Amino acid sequence: MKSIFIKALLIINLFFIYNCKAQTANDYITFYNGVVPKLKSIIPNKTQFYGQNFSSFYNELQNKNVNIVMISYDSKIFNDPHYYTLYLYFCDRNMLNVASDNSFQYPWLEIAFENEIPSQIKDMVLQYHGQWNTTFAQFFSNMKIEKIKFIGVRGYDSPDYSAK
Repeated sequence: MKSIFIKALLIINLFFIYNCKAQTANDYITFYNGVVPKLKSIIPNKTQFYGQNFSSFYNELQNKNVNIVMISYDSKIFNDPHYYTLYLYFCDRNMLNVASDNSFQYPWLEIAFENEIPSQIKDMVLQYHGQWNTTFAQFFSNMKIEKIKFIGVRGYDSPDYSAK
């Protein structure tokens, strides 16, 4: 009798774990299907933001109810100490983990600026743990955009990771 109880408890726990994982994956799919159409609506007109201040593009994201959650930065060329590239993410690390665990794509933007991102970006990202806030919005507001790439917008389960 005791072994039946233990087996039943084990089976119930497995169902619970599976259900939690499925719910998390479903939450991610709902998030993805909510944000990606908004991003896709910007893609046809992205070149209108080239040569413009970041604030113009940021306003467009806000007008479409697209919320930046996290950021990172990089150089244009591997191993270059000068930063020109900003990456924008629209979900937190937990959701990114769900996407990775399920081999889902996640939407993000790569923005190259005409001029170097000031070096204080390193300290700011550390201070705010890469979480987007109004300080970052102000910091980038007058930087001129050179190019924008939309990545991970071809479907959450698409094998095509190319940028648009």
